[in-house]
Amino acid sequence: MKNTIIHIKNQLKDYYAAGEIEGFVKHIFFHFLGFSYSQIIIKQNELVLNEEEKNKVRKILSELKNYKPIQYILGESEFYDLLFHVDESVLIPRQETEELVHLIIQENRLEKPKILDIGTGSACIAVSLAKNIPASVVIGTDVSESALEIARKNAKRNSVDVAFLKTNILTWELHDEFSEAQFDIIVSNPPYVCRNEKQLMSKNVLAYEPHLALFVEDENPLIFYEKISNFALHALKPRGKLYFELNEQFGEILVAELEKIGFSDILLQKDINGKDRMLRGIAPEQLRI
Repeated sequence: MKNTIIHIKNQLKDYYAAGEIEGFVKHIFFHFLGFSYSQIIIKQNELVLNEEEKNKVRKILSELKNYKPIQYILGESEFYDLLFHVDESVLIPRQETEELVHLIIQENRLEKPKILDIGTGSACIAVSLAKNIPASVVIGTDVSESALEIARKNAKRNSVDVAFLKTNILTWELHDEFSEAQFDIIVSNPPYVCRNEKQLMSKNVLAYEPHLALFVEDENPLIFYEKISNFALHALKPRGKLYFELNEQFGEILVAELEKIGFSDILLQKDINGKDRMLRGIAPEQLRI
């Protein structure tokens, strides 16, 4: 096995940083071959791969050289201490979104909220909230049927009861599915990367992750936030909470937009990298006439 580890590192050194390669080694041997990291370290001079296992490693190396994300190769990703199925129909869950989930849990742990997750994707937000907020009722929506298939698998995998609906938030009217003032929490991590930012993104994201869930037109970058915010005015209970993950360049603009339509107690919070990333607003006691 020691020779295989050396081979993996040599094959990938021109493609990835050393730290990333170490992570790949752990993933490859644990997920596909069943060896824990401690076994790799302690017994690397004793363990020998058979031909089938060597073929698995060759296939993985080929995919990694094509910049396929390791999460898609594995078919799963860890998020908020849970495991989620992922494929190329859904975004890979990210640390920034974990921070958003943590904020929601910390602010609502003792409640029994009814939660709507708009643009649920893999359902990493919906499932994590259902798992960590006792007695919560969670509904996830998405425009993509293939994403919803993954979402349903993830709810089942993590033993939570989440309902899912296929909807397009840009054309969805509240009365299509729900009565007014029904939700305690609405959360969304909508598409927020402008197309002119593509050149700043890594090859693996551009080549493999779903552009529908990533990108928004440069001419109207806030289209999802505006629609969801106005939808939330009617869908949230009085003093209900609206949470967004956002593009850092639009944080202050979105604060002003929420204030303008009646939200209060607005929190704009930075992520671990010091970028404006999370937004929370409180719905008004009653709608403005």
